Amino acid sequence: MPSTTAPKQFKITYTSANTDMTEFHRLFDEALTLVRSKIGREHPLYIDGKAVKSSSPSLMDLSPIDTGVVLGQFAAAAPEHVNMAVSAAHKAQKEWGRLPWQQRLKIMRKAALAIRERKYEIGAVMSLEAGKSRMEAMGDAEESADLIDYYCSQMEEAQGYVKPLGKLLPNEKTASVLRPYGVFVCIAPFNFPMALSTGMSCAALMAGNAVVYKPAQDTPWTGLMLYECYKAAGLPAGVFHYITGRGSAIGDALWKNPQVDGIVFTGSKEVGMRMAKEFSRDWPKPALMELGGKNPAVVAESADLDMAAEGVMKSAFGLQGQKCSACSRVYVDKKVAEPFIKKLLEKTAAIKIGDPSLKDVYFGPVINAKAVKTFEEAAISAQKDGKILIGGKRMQAGAFAKGHYVEPTIAQLPLDHALYKRELFVPFLSLGIVSGLDEAIAESNKAEYGLTAGIFSAQRREIEKFFDEVEAGVCYANRRTGATTGAWPGVQSFCGWKGSGSTGKGGCGPYYVPQFMREQSRTIME
Repeated sequence: MPSTTAPKQFKITYTSANTDMTEFHRLFDEALTLVRSKIGREHPLYIDGKAVKSSSPSLMDLSPIDTGVVLGQFAAAAPEHVNMAVSAAHKAQKEWGRLPWQQRLKIMRKAALAIRERKYEIGAVMSLEAGKSRMEAMGDAEESADLIDYYCSQMEEAQGYVKPLGKLLPNEKTASVLRPYGVFVCIAPFNFPMALSTGMSCAALMAGNAVVYKPAQDTPWTGLMLYECYKAAGLPAGVFHYITGRGSAIGDALWKNPQVDGIVFTGSKEVGMRMAKEFSRDWPKPALMELGGKNPAVVAESADLDMAAEGVMKSAFGLQGQKCSACSRVYVDKKVAEPFIKKLLEKTAAIKIGDPSLKDVYFGPVINAKAVKTFEEAAISAQKDGKILIGGKRMQAGAFAKGHYVEPTIAQLPLDHALYKRELFVPFLSLGIVSGLDEAIAESNKAEYGLTAGIFSAQRREIEKFFDEVEAGVCYANRRTGATTGAWPGVQSFCGWKGSGSTGKGGCGPYYVPQFMREQSRTIME
């Protein structure tokens, strides 16, 4: 097996640029060869540290690049498997939660090291399984390890969230102690199959909870690699369970089990809202949710138009628009609309489309046939009521016919069009022309989502006004590398407002880990 440990200088983020990537591509190519040698294998569930088979028809993990390639066959859990995992997690959590927090962190840091040691292999799997470009895949793997380290540092800085309090009597000793809830169900999406899975689960684990983890149906192989990294780090059997399956079969069983104490979920607003409404029956339970976005970018009259066009293009079409933070609508001042649109179309037309595992490809396939259908419906709607400026079609010529390929698309639409409000999760950018910043902010705030937002302006007062008035949890100004995308642990908190999140305290930020714990006040009379 070739070494997959990269030199320190080859750390990749979603905004990496101007770096000699020769060695990076060599190591990625080696990892692709390794991963392709493992294609087609059968994989069980992992419950209480043991491999468990299922009698249900297996999940066929098909590559969106070429749907004729079966990456693996994964066991499809039934509700009884979920109940087994939750019961085992409930038992194992007691000892895990009693461990000194320093010991839990030691194990979690080993997990971060395990991820870094296998990051090229993990990235290669994501490229084939999720259709990620090399840069996107490696950014995902790197972020996973950084999330663990960042959350560990939070625990250390807070001394395990044990805080001495005041006293009313001389012989009174009091403290506030944050303690785990018990068992968390972690349900992850396909688009950041390693980073989001790791971020959600590691925070729950280091807080002392046990986790029952379900990766997205489209990305079970990446989820398996997370399980393997935790196992390699020495995480006790029973503390983390790997459950693959169809959401229609096991979704409700996962979060309706009475021994589940909390949910951490990233996915659609529709599913998340149903969970939030039905999860707490006998008493309130924590439901930490990130539920998507419909993220605007604003291009003011004073903007650097080349910077704005590049930032919007990268945010709209990175990972084929399949990011909660993707720029899916842009509002441009009418005074600069014509030159901005010209630059944006030029940059979009220059995008290299193809097999995203190749080193020079930026734009790959969407995840599945359902996403293709969503794209085609949006294109029909835009053609009817507006004007498609570029793209708008499914790509079916040559090798594109084997996968789920669609064109990066920009549509100029009237400001009251429904596509400005509907989350599509495909490479489709709605463009509106506005009379100024006030109208741009007002239009930005009309969507029910409030995750990310960006502005391009040369005037500080406009930027401050935008930050003060836009209804979004993650805000950027003048970001060439991504108008609304590219958050990183400890650099940008990823917190959704309105329909984008449930707590107002996001991943990658300083307030995330304590949400997996509840406060207990302790008083001892000495």
